[in-house]
Amino acid sequence: MQSNPHRWFGVGQSVAPRSRKAGAEAAAEAIGGREAKAVLVFASSSHDLPELLAGIRLEAGPDAEIVGATTMGELGSAGVTDGGVAVAALGGDGFTVQVRVAPIGRSDPRAAGSQAAEALRGLDDENQVLILLADGMTGQPQEVVRGAYSSIGASVPLVGGFAADDRKFTKTYQFYGTEVLSGAVVGLALGSDGPIGIGVAHGWRRTEPPMVVTKASGPHIYELDGEPALDVLLRRNNFDGSAEEFFDRGRSLQPLGLSRRSGEDIRVIHAGDDEARSVWGTADVPQGAVVWLMEGDRQALIDGAAWSCTEAMARLEGMPPLGVLAFDCGGRRAGLIDGGLEQEMQAMRTALSDAPFAGFYTHGEIARVRGALGTHHLTLVTLALA
Repeated sequence: MQSNPHRWFGVGQSVAPRSRKAGAEAAAEAIGGREAKAVLVFASSSHDLPELLAGIRLEAGPDAEIVGATTMGELGSAGVTDGGVAVAALGGDGFTVQVRVAPIGRSDPRAAGSQAAEALRGLDDENQVLILLADGMTGQPQEVVRGAYSSIGASVPLVGGFAADDRKFTKTYQFYGTEVLSGAVVGLALGSDGPIGIGVAHGWRRTEPPMVVTKASGPHIYELDGEPALDVLLRRNNFDGSAEEFFDRGRSLQPLGLSRRSGEDIRVIHAGDDEARSVWGTADVPQGAVVWLMEGDRQALIDGAAWSCTEAMARLEGMPPLGVLAFDCGGRRAGLIDGGLEQEMQAMRTALSDAPFAGFYTHGEIARVRGALGTHHLTLVTLALA
């Protein structure tokens, strides 16, 4: 298969303090004077977001679909920023783009995912992917993803991320055109006449022995191996103290691996109740599941980033990548401070043969490949386009 010479992908970044200028700078770098069909924006919630989007629209023109989300840090070919903006843009005859937006109702978040998946309706390109950018603070994020894949079935892959807010954990924002939304999911359906590759990797490894979730409801785990879940986690970590002390003393990331046919999905356990002796995270842990505590050092996380990129590249049928979208967990970032962030970026550049990439540090990642349920944590998800 030969590449389409009219299909293009570009990225840009800016740390300009004035929001309109930051948006315009990043968009101009990504678009490069070409006619964009889609512009994906990943920006700090500290920006004046309407001004930022206005600057992007000036560069993108009236017809480009603009979508995006706020971040826990922005990443791209040039490196990692805090308080900045990263933009990815694509266009050309080989791409088709359609967008749907839906509010996430607390009583039925699954319906929002299903509505966002309507972006795929009428798309007949040979290769398709649904990119989801969703509010990360509405609760039951896995239900949004389930709504999307229950609507479209197994034939179209899902990727994306849950919006964040610079580690404030109060309110996140999503972008559609020049609108700033909250409590929403944005679905961008992308069709391409070239292959699409998806990579999912984390670099964490199992700590034996495994445990069985004997009592759980949604993200709350009440019992592990028939014992109060908090007691088990404290004992396995050799910690004597309260739940608040445990989760506030550098252990706020307690990775829990769920056994899947394709490996482990990661859940982050980040809080507990001293009275109920329960623990919980941000996504569901099924009762009856086999789980492991997970561990990982800096090099393992960097190796995981390289493997995600390599996996995405391997699905491009031998064609070089035009560019890559990256959805990296904010929890992984916490394990890569003091120099590790640049090491991760360099590992990605090398694995991608210096193809341009852009994305953000998320409040959770979305990838449905090889039967996985679709919601991930402490994982790097990459989408490569040829």
